[in-house]
Amino acid sequence: MRLIVGEDPRSAAELAAAELERVCLAAVARRGRALIAVSGGETPWLMLEEFARLELPWDSIHVAQVDERCVPRGDPRRNLGRIETLLVQPGRLPAANLLAMPVESPDLAAAALDYASRLVALAGPPLRIDMVQLGLGTDGHTASLVPGDPVLAVDDRDVALSGPYQGLRRMTLTLRALSAARERLWLVTGAAKAQRLKELLAGRGDAPSVRVCPQCTTVVADRAAATPPT
Repeated sequence: MRLIVGEDPRSAAELAAAELERVCLAAVARRGRALIAVSGGETPWLMLEEFARLELPWDSIHVAQVDERCVPRGDPRRNLGRIETLLVQPGRLPAANLLAMPVESPDLAAAALDYASRLVALAGPPLRIDMVQLGLGTDGHTASLVPGDPVLAVDDRDVALSGPYQGLRRMTLTLRALSAARERLWLVTGAAKAQRLKELLAGRGDAPSVRVCPQCTTVVADRAAATPPT
């Protein structure tokens, strides 16, 4: 596990965007296309701003979602809207290359299977996303893999549904999909994450984040998150 530290959230975002750039260019050169998966929440938005500024073979890059809240399209709680605003609307990523999780489907279980099939068609079989970008919650969760949720035990699917978390169910990549990716990129900022980041780097504890494969992993953190708590 490799740690890269930026002085502040903007610096960390720039460093994380450079990691996405590296992986995308290598994947396109090797296989003619790249598939990355990005997380929601506030931390990745600066990274995606920086990523959108890069000169890349955008027609050959496909962006999937790590997780999404099960609410209707257009709901401000959806991560999709921000990803569209940052990558698609500026004319960088083709709209067809953004793989939205189908969380508005009346049959969410079937929709999760269908989404997994779409990803496998781009990067499998078996599914091997070029890079998954992950965040780290203060409770140790990542993606929508929350402590105590039965979705943590799912090992026969790449996409599954969580139980209610903060009042909403979510569609999420499973531990299997995250651990099978060619590379993992953690982006962690803020002093509130310092203890959980310490556990992640040491591979200790029982948080869901620690259960993700640590191999071929880059952790980008700002100085506040990377400073061990005393």
